[in-house]
Amino acid sequence: MTPGLLKMWIALSSIAFMFVAVFSIYISRYKIKSGIVKILISAAAYFFMIAAGLLMIFVVFSGPVSK
Repeated sequence: MTPGLLKMWIALSSIAFMFVAVFSIYISRYKIKSGIVKILISAAAYFFMIAAGLLMIFVVFSGPVSK
């Protein structure tokens, strides 16, 4: 697998993590009434958002790939 293709997959996984985070925050704020479940889902959402941010920082700051 080439470095460019690997960076593409990392960026796509970061986008997927952001989607999961937004969906989880929506579920925890508007659909779940229980306290502990709400906290667990929110914590998972913030974990996914932080992971997505770190992956995006890696992709952006690792620079262009050479052929």
